[in-house]
Amino acid sequence: MKKETTTTSGSWARGATLALLVVMAVALGAGGGWLLALGGSAYYLLAALALAAVALAYWRGSTLSLWLYAVWLIATLGWSLWEAGTDFWALAPRVDIWFLFGLWLLLPWASRSLVGRSAAPKALMGAAMVATLGVLGYALLHDPQEVNGTIARSQPAAAQPVAGVAPQDWPAYGRTEAGVRYSPLAQINERNVKDLKVAWTYHTEDFKTANDSGETTNEVTPIKVGDKVFICTTHQFLDALDASTGKRLWRFDPRLKADRTFQHLTCRGVAYHDAGNSERFAKSASRQPGSAPSAVCPRKVILPVNDGRLIAVNADNGQPCSDFGRGGEIDLQANMPYPYPGGYNPTSPPVVTASTIVIGGSVTDNLSNREPSGVIRGYDVNTGALRWVFDTGAQDPNQMPGEKGVFAHNSPNAWAPLAYDAGSDTVYVPTGVGTPDIWGGDRTELKERYANAVLALDASTGRLIWHFQTTHHDLWDMDVPSQPSLLDLRLPSGQTVPAIYVLTKTGNVFVLNRTTGAPILPVQERAVPQTVQRGPQTRGERYSPTQPFSPLNLAPAERLDGAKMWGATMFDQLACRIIFHRLNYEGIYTPPSENGTLVFPGNLGVFEWGGMSVNPDRQVALMNPLALPFVSRLIPEKADRPRTERGAGTENGVQPMYGVPYGVEINPFLSPLGLPCKQPAWGFVTGVDLQSHEVVWKKRIGTIRDSLPALFQLPPMKIGVPGLGGVISTAGNVMFVAATQDNYLRAYDVSNGDLLWEARLPAGGQATPMTYEADGRQYVLIMAGGHGSFGTKMGDSLMAYALPR
Repeated sequence: MKKETTTTSGSWARGATLALLVVMAVALGAGGGWLLALGGSAYYLLAALALAAVALAYWRGSTLSLWLYAVWLIATLGWSLWEAGTDFWALAPRVDIWFLFGLWLLLPWASRSLVGRSAAPKALMGAAMVATLGVLGYALLHDPQEVNGTIARSQPAAAQPVAGVAPQDWPAYGRTEAGVRYSPLAQINERNVKDLKVAWTYHTEDFKTANDSGETTNEVTPIKVGDKVFICTTHQFLDALDASTGKRLWRFDPRLKADRTFQHLTCRGVAYHDAGNSERFAKSASRQPGSAPSAVCPRKVILPVNDGRLIAVNADNGQPCSDFGRGGEIDLQANMPYPYPGGYNPTSPPVVTASTIVIGGSVTDNLSNREPSGVIRGYDVNTGALRWVFDTGAQDPNQMPGEKGVFAHNSPNAWAPLAYDAGSDTVYVPTGVGTPDIWGGDRTELKERYANAVLALDASTGRLIWHFQTTHHDLWDMDVPSQPSLLDLRLPSGQTVPAIYVLTKTGNVFVLNRTTGAPILPVQERAVPQTVQRGPQTRGERYSPTQPFSPLNLAPAERLDGAKMWGATMFDQLACRIIFHRLNYEGIYTPPSENGTLVFPGNLGVFEWGGMSVNPDRQVALMNPLALPFVSRLIPEKADRPRTERGAGTENGVQPMYGVPYGVEINPFLSPLGLPCKQPAWGFVTGVDLQSHEVVWKKRIGTIRDSLPALFQLPPMKIGVPGLGGVISTAGNVMFVAATQDNYLRAYDVSNGDLLWEARLPAGGQATPMTYEADGRQYVLIMAGGHGSFGTKMGDSLMAYALPR
């Protein structure tokens, strides 16, 4: 009976082994032949032939099958090292199936039927597998994508005070209007940050509803002034909290009426104005004559609302400022062409000067060529009266609207936070492209004059001082996506230059003189692709012959090719290679096409709205760049087709672009299993020495712990995942960042990028942290609320961490 059972199990194992060999050979043969016909690697077709030979020998019961398999495993390992080097995550899908199947062949029930008593085939197989494990183990410890330098601490870390900003406070989105995201606090430092614990948690009780947009997020960076913390929630409730306990002091409800057609439902933050803080605006107040300070609201919080309103709320009691605008609010849809709810959507906090609130807003991407204006406006900080306009698509951008006048439709908008230099009374405005984004055949020179640029405007009058364009004739949604950072840059020569750092989705970091707009680091115009290689040429389109590039660029240096394709196994990696070779791709700025174009850097960009952190004392910049390709495909349509939708509700998928000859489909570049087709890493943290403008350290950040179903959970190994949100740093030599697709807040050593501490969050942390001091204790805050379209877990938790008392 025992012999019969053994024979039956051996027969089953033999049949299963042979079937797997045949199935793998056929799959690799079909896909490998297709890939080779497209001009790709011959490896997969050769692998199919090798498996066929192994299958034939195994069917005959010959140990030659083990010899052949071992030789091919060694050949595969050599090929993998040649293509991928010692990058663990690039090697793993090339060898994982081979290694596991080799283990199977060595098991008794799989090899029992093979004729021959020699141990040599199994020994060679074992040696090949040990070599594979050895290479993978070495690769785990020697990551070629990481840079492991140290930023010298020769400069003292003593923080220089900022006029009108108390060291213990965080009174603006970037802590200061200069957008540095740096705190002089040092109670928490690189030695004790490991001891951080949850000090308090505040639940907003504001969740995404079934009627909300797919792009529903919790991206807020709180501000802190005195003993209060202020936050805005997903539906723009404005909450004031006790800074020491997190207890709610009051809540203001703007009565937002949002629905699923809104492309964005988010609030990145609020602004604060204290009429009594004369020190903060001492240099600029004299040239900003305005209305008398408000007696009703001498201290006010300025709240942007996604349905197109701006509201001023008394910071002391949560009541609307009755002397501001109409009943405490301004209608930002006034004088807008083609107005509709959600069409013009302020998602970022405004800049507040001694006399003026300066605000831009988001306009629905890729819906139509008849959308609201992207006008930037300045309002009286006390009365809410319109002081000036800068309409990026108008012949005279400063022309005030008449009683029935409207702004220029589809003009480039400024959806990201602005920056402000109080010393020169200059506001710096990052702009995007006039929608629709992906086809620009009908754009005039006027409509593109201030697109994809940083504008330096006089904050009191709105007059243009200078502007610098970062992408010409943008067809890829390459906005200037984040708040610029201002720094008095100490050059190696000893000279100090007023600098502005402009981060772009392309990965270029343009370093300009913020007084004149002249480049501090040289800008080079380079030739870029001009034609569609596969499929029909795009109707009515033109392309810029060159694009500007900065020597400080955080985009991946390598151009994508078949070897950079990835998957969980060699099979979905093969599928990604086939997809890659069928797309149009000639590097950055490859034109959009009906065939489908690989966009890399992708639509999320290398940098997003999180910006960077600048330590002005040590002259160090901290960043968290991305590396995730997208695919865009133009869909031929009749330009005059009837408009059937009010809003898109998302930035991915099919978008109609009414009024132009195409719609567009935009999606991340994913494998059939839903994994990115580009090999990891997709997200990094980086430290840059601003004396040399060199990347001194660069580390992968994040795991796929929260990206897989529980059944397929892997150990939380560092792979480098995408993130949405920014970084902050402190005088304690610590950088804090959440942002990633796994739910963590992390702390890194500013000098070398070493991971010092991480805390598990109850939901996605797609926000930028902040830090402050209250009652002698330093706190670090992060909003763990998730991001609807980014796919992280939604929640409502504002988490505060501090050292034990």
